[in-house]
Amino acid sequence: MFNSKFGSVPKFYVRAPGRVNIIGEHIDYCGYSVLPMAVEQDMLIAVEPVKTHVLQLANTNPLYLDFSTSANNIQIDKTKPLWHNYFLCGFKGIQEHFGLSDVTGMNCLVDGNIPPSSGLSSSSALVCCAGLVTLTVLGMNLSKVELAEICAKSEHYIGTEGGGMDQSISFLAEEGTAKLIEFSPLRATDVKLPSGAVFVIANSCVEMNKAATSHFNIRVMECRLAAKLLAKHKCLPQEEVLRLEEVQAKLGVSLEEMLLITEDALHSEPYSPEEICRCLGISLQELKTQILSPSTQDVLSFKLYQRAKHVYSEAARVLQFKKICEEAPDNTVQLLGELMNQSHVSCRDMYECSCPELDQLVDICRKSGAQGSRLTGAGWGGCTVSIVPADKLSSFLANVHEAYYQRSNRSLVPEKQSLFATKPGGGALVFLEA
Repeated sequence: MFNSKFGSVPKFYVRAPGRVNIIGEHIDYCGYSVLPMAVEQDMLIAVEPVKTHVLQLANTNPLYLDFSTSANNIQIDKTKPLWHNYFLCGFKGIQEHFGLSDVTGMNCLVDGNIPPSSGLSSSSALVCCAGLVTLTVLGMNLSKVELAEICAKSEHYIGTEGGGMDQSISFLAEEGTAKLIEFSPLRATDVKLPSGAVFVIANSCVEMNKAATSHFNIRVMECRLAAKLLAKHKCLPQEEVLRLEEVQAKLGVSLEEMLLITEDALHSEPYSPEEICRCLGISLQELKTQILSPSTQDVLSFKLYQRAKHVYSEAARVLQFKKICEEAPDNTVQLLGELMNQSHVSCRDMYECSCPELDQLVDICRKSGAQGSRLTGAGWGGCTVSIVPADKLSSFLANVHEAYYQRSNRSLVPEKQSLFATKPGGGALVFLEA
């Protein structure tokens, strides 16, 4: 197909995996550790550097149209999360990191088997893949950590105010192990998952495009505002605080204590912009221009108590999950399942990032033999992840298939894209032979 598109053959290939976040939802951008693993599904790009300064992008999926642009004049339209814009994010991130104004062109054919808008990070995998493609074409070198940090920052070009989990696991993943990803500074620690259990991904078949919705960016701002109000309550300079983790660090207290402080400092009714201004002692103009992102300046109410409660409790669950994996008691699978169930309840009730189909699917997974099940990824659609005892796997898959996919027209989705067991895969890499 590369030959029919470009009349030549590729010089090298790059792959970057998607990921499933086992636990730790919506907390990376608050500064807290998360616990993902790479999945076997990935983005793959075939590449030919060319002498012109033209970037030509094609996709094996006919739904995604060809695109070409000057390599030295990258424009990313935030209003349209089109597939090629994610490639441009990765390209531009590397270009700007090295301060290059005269970049060689390339022909790229993109292929991928990560279901789109499923919460398995197909968009971030494409950003990472494009970043590594660009680095390779330029003949430059960066560490995996540097690549992850550049790609995390560059995805903001498309208007998503995410943290760095997706890009970090795409580069830092290793086969056979999940990773605890910590931020500031970015680092990854192996987490050995229990051998007697399998992690199963089930797609709700409700698509959610992170950049196309304001839900995600509103949550980021609610967490930022909650952090500032908590800081103010504790007489910390709120101007210096952007993340909920920073409040905990400055106070030097435990996550459990942060939950008590949240109870004390914030009320459960939504906050209006005017009330937030009164609490922080700032004007509405300052709130809009100095704190809120452009996409959230017209929001009329913010739920701060609920978001902070989710973040601090979820951050604690991540640490408990890692501790249980390390200590490996006899009831490990049951204990991990309970943490995953608690995570889903918090995502549904406190963070309000679930949807009826996800709740139904989680319920079916638990009734079908999972010890725990939760939404994974941003939510509002996408996938669930369940921990299933290995000896119950085949009956679990059959029961979920019948109860969720066959009882509706969802079975039209290819089954291997909608329901599958997964094990930790490796990270992004460059190779010369397809």
